[in-house]
Amino acid sequence: MDVRPLSDRSAAELLRKLELDIIVDLNGHTQGARPEILRHRAAPVQVSYMGYPGTMGADFIDYIIADKTVVPFDQQPFFSEKIVHLPDTYWACDTKRTIGESPSRHQALLPDPGFVFCCFNNNRKITPAMFDVWMRLLRAVPDSVLWLKKPNDAAMANLQREAAAREVNPSRLVFAEDVPSDVHLARHALADLFLDTVPYNAHATASDALWAGLPVMTCLGQTFAGRVAASQLNAVGLPELVTTNMEEYEALALRLVRDPALLASYRNRLAQNRRSTDLFNTDLFRRHIEAAYIQMWSIAERGEIARNFSIRREPEGETDSG
Repeated sequence: MDVRPLSDRSAAELLRKLELDIIVDLNGHTQGARPEILRHRAAPVQVSYMGYPGTMGADFIDYIIADKTVVPFDQQPFFSEKIVHLPDTYWACDTKRTIGESPSRHQALLPDPGFVFCCFNNNRKITPAMFDVWMRLLRAVPDSVLWLKKPNDAAMANLQREAAAREVNPSRLVFAEDVPSDVHLARHALADLFLDTVPYNAHATASDALWAGLPVMTCLGQTFAGRVAASQLNAVGLPELVTTNMEEYEALALRLVRDPALLASYRNRLAQNRRSTDLFNTDLFRRHIEAAYIQMWSIAERGEIARNFSIRREPEGETDSG
């Protein structure tokens, strides 16, 4: 149903006529969002999920779906919504995405041999402090490169200039062109380690890398947006790749470079866990989020006000990973 021609009030009235029980807002404060529809109380229960990693700051959103890593209950004073914890992770993954045939390193303009640090996050997530750490890693690891998502020409020139200012040859920044999804997933196999960003983590890019079998290393941030990769790593059974400060982050990256057997053990564990842990178990996730919606509705039916709650993890079922 296309409500774009309707005013916010008219759209809310239409949704009320449909007698919906729960509305889930997947946009939050992002482009194209229309939270004012929910201000007119379009459904008895209104929920924020996935699209915006933070509070809406609105008294007409009853719940935010999260987990104990991204939004611990002690963060409630900073959220207008009540917090709902799903087991392990709030992140939903598409396990039917195909992984194509990987190109060669030569085709991807990467060195062979040579250690490939990778970060396919949007370049606006790269802070000067984060870039400092990455450049120190390149200086400490001869023949290594940093593989980045190709930005616009101005941003690419800025990154190259800043690398040179930190005594790193700009040619050691390799920029990945846009390619179809299956090829993009496949080319992760060419990298050795995904370096996450803070204070804003990899979200979809972290799940892409993990689905493709590339270990992701992150630093636990202070906010929802900075804790998403940690949530995913915990759910896929790789909590050792979550650091708590930038000193630990840099030290762990160097340790993984200098101990290939350790890095290989994480890659092997990821390959095994990809088909057995919760991050990529879509059916288990479906049961958990449905249980959350049922509990929200039960609270509303009893005439009670929204409250924080956690969904208990169901016994393991067969994963539907591809």
